[in-house]
Amino acid sequence: MRYQINHTLSYTYDRPVTLAPHRVRLLPRSDVTQAVRSYSLAVSPLPTQIGENLDLDGSSLLLLYFSDEPIEAFTITVASEVETFRSNPFAFLLEPWATYLPIDYPMSLLAQLQPYLGGQGLSFASVDPVAVQLAQEILHNTDSSVIAFLTALNQRIYDACDYVIRETGEPFSPGMTWTKQAGSCRDFAVLFMEVCRAVGLAARFVSGYHEGDPDWTDRHLHAWVEVYLPGAGWRGYDPTQALAVGDRYIPLSASPYSRNAAPIAGALKTGVGAHAEMSYKLDITPLG
Repeated sequence: MRYQINHTLSYTYDRPVTLAPHRVRLLPRSDVTQAVRSYSLAVSPLPTQIGENLDLDGSSLLLLYFSDEPIEAFTITVASEVETFRSNPFAFLLEPWATYLPIDYPMSLLAQLQPYLGGQGLSFASVDPVAVQLAQEILHNTDSSVIAFLTALNQRIYDACDYVIRETGEPFSPGMTWTKQAGSCRDFAVLFMEVCRAVGLAARFVSGYHEGDPDWTDRHLHAWVEVYLPGAGWRGYDPTQALAVGDRYIPLSASPYSRNAAPIAGALKTGVGAHAEMSYKLDITPLG
């Protein structure tokens, strides 16, 4: 699939402010699942400097630096054309030792996966107790099969939880989302990650775009999860849609911590406490 994406984010302030450096993760990833064919960025006010980096997970990170001139509005506009390739999200083979839970990871791989396992390896001590209970229920019902577990978890969250739109704010805790049985896509993603970590599956939070229904006029940034499956690498699951992630998804960034995948992060240098209003426009056009 090929997509044209146009995304504008605007912030207006009720008093003059100055901007501290901002981190922007709005450049789609380029890897085996997709390629960026074109990209442009426009920022107002114009940054004094733009640093182009790769973060620890290989996502593009732009660092925007600004002058000390007071402003009352801040706008970022990105336009990209992206080609996606993963038409069949199930086209993989697991390592023979990674088909059932718990997975007995080689020590070198286990060390690399620590951040995605919650930082405590295979210990339940750091995992939300609600997620542990849900994980054990699904584990029992799927005979410990890795793929069956992930499919059932994806469907369970989709069936049990009501979707709500929350434009801003940190994700709810996994326990709160499951207790309320309602949340945004980022809340469901964090819950999914925590349940995976409860059974020793490495997971990371993904921010990006989803094509969605062509008839939708209101589009939003989306969030889902990638799980590391030995033999298959990172594979995406979207509990908001109960789908395995394929070529209708366009990832921007990924991280073991949801806040490190935020599309825009920054602060005010002066004018702290000013009221800000955020507006956006997002168009995702399939090109075939």
